[in-house]
Amino acid sequence: MEFFTEFPEMGRQDLRDFKKGIDASFREFSRTYGEGIENFFEPLLWFLVWLEKLLINAPWPIVIIIICVLAWLGSRSWKIVFGTAVAFLVIGYFGMWEDTMSTLAIISVATLLCIILGIPLGVLMARSLRVQSAVTPVLDIMQTIPSFVYLIPVVMLLGIGKVPGLIAVCIYAIPPIVRLTNLGIRLVDKEVLEAADAFGADYKQRLFGVQIPLALPNIFAGVNQTIMMSLAMVVIASMIGVKGLGLPVLRAISNQYLALGLLNGLAIVTLAIIFDRVSQEYGRRLQAHRHGGDNG
Repeated sequence: MEFFTEFPEMGRQDLRDFKKGIDASFREFSRTYGEGIENFFEPLLWFLVWLEKLLINAPWPIVIIIICVLAWLGSRSWKIVFGTAVAFLVIGYFGMWEDTMSTLAIISVATLLCIILGIPLGVLMARSLRVQSAVTPVLDIMQTIPSFVYLIPVVMLLGIGKVPGLIAVCIYAIPPIVRLTNLGIRLVDKEVLEAADAFGADYKQRLFGVQIPLALPNIFAGVNQTIMMSLAMVVIASMIGVKGLGLPVLRAISNQYLALGLLNGLAIVTLAIIFDRVSQEYGRRLQAHRHGGDNG
């Protein structure tokens, strides 16, 4: 307060000029490069729309069977498969099928993107302390900044629609997989790495044959957290035109529809539980298989 008492006009005017400069620069950047950025994301939009239409238009028994097969391959648990089938039948019975398929499409694409970008970045962080020092503050900002704040530049660049929502989901959900990939690789026993070096393994052989397999439990924990955080962003992403279960929840909040909000909120929770159980069981099976191989 003392600063502004001594220099009231100068301080406030400088701050206003600074804000106006940022706004003007970003508007100029949007006008110049906005169309190019939209064209860059066009294939991603096409893939997302294609997957969403496929899930919505496919006969529901086939979709449930495929989801149950994937749940079985991941968990090898009949309880989880049965629970998955019942959950999707209940979702369909209450008329939330299309919204659930839209949500499933965007979560699947977002998780796939986070895996494709996050794991290599985590590997780079584990390889270089300099990269880790540069990336860690960025991850801290991505996890702590309110999601509404980074929605602003994304919407200014790409407008309202699926791709801005997908980017917002990825920004919010990618830090766990990057951090846990980095942690998992760094936690690999040095004696194991020395043994690999003694057998003449080069960097790629050591990375793909030793470090990543031993870090898989941590990596899958990161995938699990990424999925959970993607689902947590569904409601916020609906504010910028992303279809799915978040849209009815947002409508329920605006109009005080308790039943509508509760049912769609429970559908989001159900998806989270299914993804969580399947990914956890798959991670456990990989870890058990690795330990079995070590013992053999």
